[in-house]
Amino acid sequence: MLAYLKREKVLTLSLLLAAVSAFFVPPDRGYLDYIDVRVLALLFCLMLLVKGFQHVGLFDVLIDRLFGSVRSSRRLARMLILLCFFSSMVITNDVALITFVPFAILTLKLRGLQALTIPVVVLQTIAANLGSMATPIGNPQNLYLFSASGMSLGSFLRAVLPVAALSLGLLLAASFAIPDRPVRLAKGHEPADVPRKELRVYAGLFALDLLVVFRVLHWAPALAVTVAGVVLLGKKQLLGRVDYALLFTFVGFFIFVGNLGRIDAVSGWVASVLRGREILVSALFSQALSNVPAAILLSGFTDDYAGLLVGTNVGGLGTLIASMASLISYKLYAAQPEAQVGKYMLAFTAYNLAGLAILLAFSLLAY
Repeated sequence: MLAYLKREKVLTLSLLLAAVSAFFVPPDRGYLDYIDVRVLALLFCLMLLVKGFQHVGLFDVLIDRLFGSVRSSRRLARMLILLCFFSSMVITNDVALITFVPFAILTLKLRGLQALTIPVVVLQTIAANLGSMATPIGNPQNLYLFSASGMSLGSFLRAVLPVAALSLGLLLAASFAIPDRPVRLAKGHEPADVPRKELRVYAGLFALDLLVVFRVLHWAPALAVTVAGVVLLGKKQLLGRVDYALLFTFVGFFIFVGNLGRIDAVSGWVASVLRGREILVSALFSQALSNVPAAILLSGFTDDYAGLLVGTNVGGLGTLIASMASLISYKLYAAQPEAQVGKYMLAFTAYNLAGLAILLAFSLLAY
């Protein structure tokens, strides 16, 4: 258990903060009102179904068809980056990186382009963090803020799409710094056929859960149907692959934020600091806490959810922990035998700080 908590640092922080806050607000029935069960159920269902799509090999087939005949190093790099940007809108930023960063490392190695690994992986990480802002299900903080605020889809899109569009432009501009030269084709492999029955079931369940996201259906029956569908397919092992640490991290921060709201001196101070500065404060908080905890923490002290959406998504750039998805890329790259960790961190910091400065300035001026 200690090893697990040491590995899951954000979970440990959330539980510690919840425990400390309980000394000031002793546990009572009010704690039950802190927990947003709808958000937890949606996160669980979406993570479970993405595991299902991975299990049937859907992503392997898509990768093979997209990259099988690319002959330009710059085009290949750009496609790898944009794949993370657009896929993160549907499968979340962390899953996009878990799926496509190892593929990028292998693809570049097979084509003799190892020198491009660091800029490509860094830009993939930025792409996943920024592309995921464009949909309510792209990352956990979006799902939480969209659900907690009750905002319409139109309001959500008006808040995030201008920043997402600028982000796409910046990524395309950055890709021109990658050398363009002919590359040899890698000897491909034939991906296994995707079991169509399973794929149809997962797609149907995914569509069902999207109806919950947009408040057409209640979460409880959708949760029951999703779990039952996976079990009836004989894939109950997928239930063990869900990121439960993320779910319990939410629970810890729900308790912490709920207790802070009942301590008058603290809640008044946080609200006064945040008021009118939601974008800037949430982006800065994200640098130290990461953007998911920052969204949960600050949402209890303001009604400007659009500002929190923009601030926490832009705030995913910057430090390595500003978005926990960034740690995924770092770990995947650092595990390579030829990894140059120092060089990676320099490139990561330079690209992220530049992106953070541009997008934060744009957001503060535009909103």
